[in-house]
Amino acid sequence: MKKEQELKNIVKERYTKIAEQGRIENASSCCGATTPSNKVYNIMMDDYSETEGYAEDADLGLGCGLPTQFAKIQKGDTVVDLGSGAGNDCFVARHETGAQGKVIGIDFTPIMIEKARANADKLGYNNVEFRVGDIDNMPVGDSSADVVVSNCVLNLVPNKKKVIGEMFRVLKPGGHFSVSDIVLVGELPEALRTDAEMYAGCVAGAIQKEDYLQLMLEQGFEHLLIQKEKPIVIPDDILGKYLSQEEVMAFNKTGTGIFSITVYAEKPGEADKKANKERSEIQSKSTCTPNSGCC
Repeated sequence: MKKEQELKNIVKERYTKIAEQGRIENASSCCGATTPSNKVYNIMMDDYSETEGYAEDADLGLGCGLPTQFAKIQKGDTVVDLGSGAGNDCFVARHETGAQGKVIGIDFTPIMIEKARANADKLGYNNVEFRVGDIDNMPVGDSSADVVVSNCVLNLVPNKKKVIGEMFRVLKPGGHFSVSDIVLVGELPEALRTDAEMYAGCVAGAIQKEDYLQLMLEQGFEHLLIQKEKPIVIPDDILGKYLSQEEVMAFNKTGTGIFSITVYAEKPGEADKKANKERSEIQSKSTCTPNSGCC
C-alpha cells in the first residue's frame, strides 16, 4: 500500500479533474475516478433532486447516500460537512439549519472550494462557509459543531481513526454525526485493492464494516446506529479494466460485499460524562479483590 501522503496526493489530483466532469459521468463510474460504465447509469449516488435545499449546480454525482436526510439538523445548528465538494450537502444542511444557523464545508481540493463558494454566492447564502483543509486536521475549533455530516469521503482518507477523532473533537458535548460511506464485508482482489483509480473511486480505501464501526466506538462515540445500508455492485465492464474475465467471474462468486452505509452516533453530553464518571467512581470503590473479603 502506498504511503499516506501519496494516497492524499492521488485523491487531490483525481478530484481536481473530477470537479470538471459532468454529474452523469461521475454517477456512472466509481466516484468519477474510473471509466464510466456502459451498462449502469448510477453506481453509488442517491437521488437528491426531491430533497429540499438541493442545488443542481452543486451536485457532482459523487455521493453514496443522503446523510443530511438522517442528520436531525435543527434550526440554528452549526453543521460541518467533511469533503464538501461543490457544496450540495452544505446547501441541503443550510435549508435545515435556516438563516440563523451556520454551515461549514471542508475540502482539500482548491477547485472544489472555488466551485462551492461560487454556488453559495449565486444562492445568496452568507451563513455557508467553505474552508480549505484536511478533514484529518480540521480548521474548526473544539466543541463548536452541533452536527457533522459527510458523504462518501472517509473512505478516501488513509488515517480514518484520525478523522473520527477530529469529528469527536469538533462536536459539542451532546452533538452527533451522520455520515454515508463505503465499507466492505470480505476481501477485495489485490488488483482492486492496490489500484490508484479504485482508491480515488471510493473502493480500494474502504475498510471492513465491523472495523469501521469499531473505530467510532473507540473514539468515544455512543448510541451508534446504521440508518441506511445498500449494496454497491461494480459493473463487469469496469471490473474488466482491472481483472481478467476469469477473475471477474471469481470475484462475483466470492460473496465479498461492497456497501454504502449511513451511520449515526453521538458524542456524550455533559450529563452523560458526569454520569459515566460517577458510575466509574462507584465501580472503583466497590471493586472486589481476592484479599478484600467481599468475594
